[in-house]
Amino acid sequence: MENLYDIHCHILPGVDDGADSIEESMEMLKMEFKDGVRNIIFTPHYRRRMFETPEDEILQQFLTVKKAANQVLPDLKLYLGCEIHSNMDIIDLLQERKYLTLAGSSYVLTEFSNGDTESYIKERCYSLLSNGYEPILAHIERYSCMKNLELVNELRQMGAKMQVNAESIIGKSGWKMKRYCRSLMKEGMLDFVGSDAHGTSRRAPRMGECAEYMVKKMGLAYTEQILIKNPSEIIGR
Repeated sequence: MENLYDIHCHILPGVDDGADSIEESMEMLKMEFKDGVRNIIFTPHYRRRMFETPEDEILQQFLTVKKAANQVLPDLKLYLGCEIHSNMDIIDLLQERKYLTLAGSSYVLTEFSNGDTESYIKERCYSLLSNGYEPILAHIERYSCMKNLELVNELRQMGAKMQVNAESIIGKSGWKMKRYCRSLMKEGMLDFVGSDAHGTSRRAPRMGECAEYMVKKMGLAYTEQILIKNPSEIIGR
């Protein structure tokens, strides 16, 4: 498949625990392009006391990578976003910093911790939604409480969106996560997939392999909805 989107990756070099260098970033982009990806939102981590790279440094790295990519992959469209770890100050952060939403949209790729409770996740999603933001919960297959599909459904009814990682769908993260992702797809509770790529070998981009698996299990129309149509709406916001 072509014209795929990757809305969650750590390809920008030297800003978090993702790519180490511009050279690795370019290799990752070539891998994505070969897989049929044509639109990528870079989502470096922002987390208090762990990942707090200044936004001007992130922007400079983004512009550097974008310029280099345009020379060898001119058909690849690149956008800047963030994977923000949820905390009680998330609304203040979103209002203070420029690049915390996805591609300048109202969507916020929101990460939680494995042990966060149902009530905390619901409260944080409600806070985002009531302030005009649209939370996309990052890699929900990692959170213990999200194994409860009733909670997933309740959050989606509120207006939150659900994202899982490509590696989880194809089984690279274990059969339990693969089975869980399959359940989400069958129940119509999945909204987005991202590579969550961190390198060329360690947690590499696998969007192409994921697309093939989804077509086989869920059909072409469903796969296009999740990997192309839904993410295209982010760019339009």
